[in-house]
Amino acid sequence: MKKIEFFRHNIGEAEISKVNEVLRSLFLTTGSVVAELELKLAEYLDVEYTIALNSCTAALHLALESYNIGEGDEVITTPLSFVATANSILMARAMPVFVDVEAETGNIDIRQIEKAITEHTKAIMIVHLYGQMCDMRALRKLADKYNLIIIEDAAHCIEGERDGIRPGQLGDFACFSFYATKNIASGEGGAISVHTKEMRDKIKSLHTHGMTKVAAERYTKHFQLYDVTLLGWKYNMDNIHAALLLPQLEYIDKLWERRKSIYQYYEKTLKNMPYVIGTPQIIIENNKSAYHLFTFWLEAEKRDEFLNKLQAEYNIGVSLHFHPIHLFKYYRERFGYKGGEFPNAEHIGASTVTLPLYPKLNDDELEEIVKRVGNCLESL
Repeated sequence: MKKIEFFRHNIGEAEISKVNEVLRSLFLTTGSVVAELELKLAEYLDVEYTIALNSCTAALHLALESYNIGEGDEVITTPLSFVATANSILMARAMPVFVDVEAETGNIDIRQIEKAITEHTKAIMIVHLYGQMCDMRALRKLADKYNLIIIEDAAHCIEGERDGIRPGQLGDFACFSFYATKNIASGEGGAISVHTKEMRDKIKSLHTHGMTKVAAERYTKHFQLYDVTLLGWKYNMDNIHAALLLPQLEYIDKLWERRKSIYQYYEKTLKNMPYVIGTPQIIIENNKSAYHLFTFWLEAEKRDEFLNKLQAEYNIGVSLHFHPIHLFKYYRERFGYKGGEFPNAEHIGASTVTLPLYPKLNDDELEEIVKRVGNCLESL
């Protein structure tokens, strides 16, 4: 039985050619190709500025550090995400405060956020889960009421839109991922959007050890002595990774169309299969999902058996998005979390299954996946 991989990247001849240009040039690290990516990404997102980084985790961390959020501060976030979301808050020495998610979508329940706000709250870090945006208009109104900053974890949502709002337009920051399985990918990589030149310059300093000049600025014209004015990190993107991303930005909408069609096929064909109890709700009105992942929910007592059997016997790559962060050993032991505190996140975490979803998945493979999933479910 032929294996169908969980993911295959979009890298083709255009990306390879662009990387070859960089490899034949003088500058491999942060330089003109990164600058071009930052301009084109800001244009695509319709935001003022973007800064390219080496991961979305770096973007989340620098968003906090740029506002001096740290010891004694609290940041409200979701327990249903990749662990980097909450880890970035701990990296800044602040405290993550979890709020449960909407049962229908998996996105943070904005109605519950206000109850979690204290005198120590400095920010709200939300996740546009699976590619569907949170209600940014409602969130902005709430954040302004309490003078809080909004950090959007938009790792799943570069193409998303809701109520005429794109990621980064109402949030103080939006953070993006170009990890190997993302909608456009460079293996590792990320970016952050900001609204002002002053914040752009601060992030650019923070992403290279707090230095006032990066290598390209020091050496492309004439040597310039640099200063170090902040405690920073090594989070900058290099020209090689930027070269992988630039061509993908040119056909990002075409990739999105294919993912949408795959998502809708799954949604239509899987809903009546045994043990399937639902899929995350996609809001229809004034909403554009990025369709980053297709997840569906199985009866929890069958989920793990299904995951193992689909891989071992039916040769389908499969994953889980996500195990709730507060139930990981580190969070349980450090903060005393236990089951039952965030029931919607825990229910989704116990029942969710993620199937392959990527543009290079052809129609024959897609039909074969659905057939094998059905056979596997029938055999449970």
